[in-house]
Amino acid sequence: MDPSTDMLPKVGAPATRALHDAGYTTLRELAGVPRRELAALHGMGPKALDIIQAALEKHGLSLG
Repeated sequence: MDPSTDMLPKVGAPATRALHDAGYTTLRELAGVPRRELAALHGMGPKALDIIQAALEKHGLSLG
């Protein structure tokens, strides 16, 4: 397993807090999660979602 999937990408403090509050602590945990579900988190904006998607794509993964 690639260790870079163990870390969340840098998406800004509000989005990082939103992910942690929702229980997501690694990039690989976000694979397959519906984009709409993440977008509903308080503090998660389109830019953060694009950064997460790009980070997942580097590993052949994507949001649901």
